Amino acid sequence: MNTVFYDADVDDVRRRQQLYDGALHVYSPTPSSVALCKFAQELADEAFSPHSPELAQEHLPVEEYVEILTQLKPKFIHHERCKELIRGLLSDLGCNVDGTYFDVPRLRTMTSGNYLTAGLAYAFHPHRDTWFSAPPSQLNWWIPVYEIGPENTIAFFPRYWNQPIANSSCDYNYYKWNQESRRQAATQIKTDTRKQPQSLEPIDMDSQIRVVCKAGGIILFSGAHLHATVPNTSGRTRFSIDFRTVHLDDVNHRRGAENIDSECTGTTLRDFLRARDSMRLADEIAKRYDTQPPVEGELIFSQT
Repeated sequence: MNTVFYDADVDDVRRRQQLYDGALHVYSPTPSSVALCKFAQELADEAFSPHSPELAQEHLPVEEYVEILTQLKPKFIHHERCKELIRGLLSDLGCNVDGTYFDVPRLRTMTSGNYLTAGLAYAFHPHRDTWFSAPPSQLNWWIPVYEIGPENTIAFFPRYWNQPIANSSCDYNYYKWNQESRRQAATQIKTDTRKQPQSLEPIDMDSQIRVVCKAGGIILFSGAHLHATVPNTSGRTRFSIDFRTVHLDDVNHRRGAENIDSECTGTTLRDFLRARDSMRLADEIAKRYDTQPPVEGELIFSQT
């Protein structure tokens, strides 16, 4: 189903199935998404002062810029205010907070030009999140913090929804990534040398569609969708927020998008928190998604 729904009046059960079938859902800003973006703006204003966060790259050496992001991003990710606003956003869009689980929201930055495209501002090549150990029922929520346009949004490749792509996901283990690679992000400035799954065949870049919404708007899609960072040519740094959800019923019954080409090991399910009270998804449920015993690495990433 290569369909884009805008502010669709459907319940969450039907919406999830549409997303598992390849649809995109786009929503106008909600009270909670606007508040979440405003909170991100406040933190960014404080971090980059006296410069505008969108224009700070014009005034700072890249090493200083990275140091600011090293402090700003974890502050946002782990702030309790973010969890409260995510809970509100899910309620705004009809999700059951007892059955819906989310991972912590990330504050992403994509600088303009080639100022910084690695590490903490990594420019994602065309990929599926399922190559990175996402479960088939994972849904991605993407929210621009400031206004965006076609030159700095997110791209999708609908023609590949049902078309397998030769890729290197067989070399990716999520638990090893937690242990070895995630902490290296701040050291990757000029080039990102961390080994990540990617396509092993050319992708038809002309087949992409770019979805643009207002600041605080929500683009909702399956983790199985091939998507990528649009090279930013806007002259302003793009700030966005993304987080992911799964529904307990779908996890338990193995509902979700079809896995057509992912061969990674490990699962991100242990990262997910119940929207109602932030209780972590039960380990015995996550274990069902381990294709092999987790003998090494970190099952859950820790900042310490």
